Amino acid sequence: MSENAESYDPSRYERPSVTVDVVIFTLQDRELHVLMVQRKHWPYEGRWALPGGFINMDESLEQAARRELEEETGVRDIYLEQLYTFGEPGRDPRTRVISIAYIALVSADKQTLRVSDESTDVRWFAISQLPGPLAFDHDTILAAALDRLRSKLEYTTLAFQLLPEVFSILELKHIYEQILGEKLDKGNFYRKIKDAKVLEDTGIRREGRGRPTSLYRFRRNRGDEQFVFRWREARVDDAEG
Repeated sequence: MSENAESYDPSRYERPSVTVDVVIFTLQDRELHVLMVQRKHWPYEGRWALPGGFINMDESLEQAARRELEEETGVRDIYLEQLYTFGEPGRDPRTRVISIAYIALVSADKQTLRVSDESTDVRWFAISQLPGPLAFDHDTILAAALDRLRSKLEYTTLAFQLLPEVFSILELKHIYEQILGEKLDKGNFYRKIKDAKVLEDTGIRREGRGRPTSLYRFRRNRGDEQFVFRWREARVDDAEG
């Protein structure tokens, strides 16, 4: 017999739970950091994890991600991008759980962190000093987020979100190196970023040791669709000489 609105019985089918997890990156002390919460309850009590939780039946995935992020960390009003769906059986010891992960890049000084009832601590961790292993499959989620972040550097101006209004070429180069996890040649980087035509010379010079440093700003009238930056050609190993 075919099903219809009156005869359909949803209890005939097993239903997995759905969660959201959020990977938030920032730059602190000249190093790339990620936001973590320390779990207060089973499972993985005491372990560090990405902020997230179960979605409610009356909210969208992004609404759930924003709610969980604010409830668990205090972070709010940021741009979120969906990363990937993680659904390996056994990834959560409580039940069959599918998680939709989100990614964001923020300025840490614009956010005030707070601890929720579900955790014992919330803090930024340097990518080079993670408190592993993380809870659930969050090591895998974080690795995927780093890959996405690095791939987006070639065709978006994502890295500029970590900069002040005016900045030097060396400061921009340092942000790229922190995200990529590798050194870039100074001369090649300068030429490639100039060729991308997204910088505007402010005419401001920062005094210091040696010659004054030129400061630039991001040309906001140019969209990401116009941005091409082949950072791989600026690697130290590829540098001439």
